Amino acid sequence: MSAKVNAKGELVELKFPTQKYRQMAPAELSSAIKDVIERARNQMSAHVAQTLGRFAPEGVNMADAMNGRIDPTQMMGKLDLPFPMGTDVPGRSERPEAG
Repeated sequence: MSAKVNAKGELVELKFPTQKYRQMAPAELSSAIKDVIERARNQMSAHVAQTLGRFAPEGVNMADAMNGRIDPTQMMGKLDLPFPMGTDVPGRSERPEAG
């Protein structure tokens, strides 16, 4: 069996090229389907990360960024952009105290 996913990891095609799946127990078939979809998602995720990585600041791991394992402040700091007035971190502004 084979699976295709889009860049978001959404399943767009699931193929059974033979009738072998008909001989599988339901739990075995379910596990096989989940495995093939997970492999397709992992391959697509790696492809997207590699493609987007060409445009990322040096030292930014796009796979980490795509999976929420990156500090956005650190990433923005690598862009070498001017900081807004009154801040010490790109994108962070001082807010007046409520009161």
